[in-house]
Amino acid sequence: MTGALAFLILADLSTLGRSLGFGLAIGLAAFGTAVGVGLIFAAMIQSTARQPEASGNLRPLMWIGFALTEAIVFYGLVGALLLLLLV
Repeated sequence: MTGALAFLILADLSTLGRSLGFGLAIGLAAFGTAVGVGLIFAAMIQSTARQPEASGNLRPLMWIGFALTEAIVFYGLVGALLLLLLV
């Protein structure tokens, strides 16, 4: 009886560890993305305030940087799903 109980406790701890890993992976990826997007838009606002005529040239670069920074969340999601499903 105690062997079966120990197995259930270990199974629950394994599930708990995977769930915590999933949450940490997604949370850290989202936090990093939020900081990155904030820095991108802050830099765009500062550069537009300094040189308003360069705004048209900087806007496409801003959106490319935004898209690449947002892709970090998807990498975190894929890594977290791999952690959850394969480990």
